[in-house]
Amino acid sequence: MLAIKTAISIDKNLFEQAEHIARTMKVSRSKLFVIALQEFIEHQKNREMLAKINAAYSDEPDVPEQTLRRKSRKQHRRIVEGSW
Repeated sequence: MLAIKTAISIDKNLFEQAEHIARTMKVSRSKLFVIALQEFIEHQKNREMLAKINAAYSDEPDVPEQTLRRKSRKQHRRIVEGSW
């Protein structure tokens, strides 16, 4: 893996919290920031995927799908009621 150095500016309080967590985890600050950034990126990808899934299911079913659903429910009801 090719590592690239970068400099960032963060609030002192946030820096101190990061220092504490890095010590607790026994990792360097750099590693802590890498872990945090990886988790943030994964979180963003999951949010984007959820938004796409919600968009795909947000529209109402068209008439043929509604008809198929109605017939499926009717058939399911007949099967279930007949087996009891």
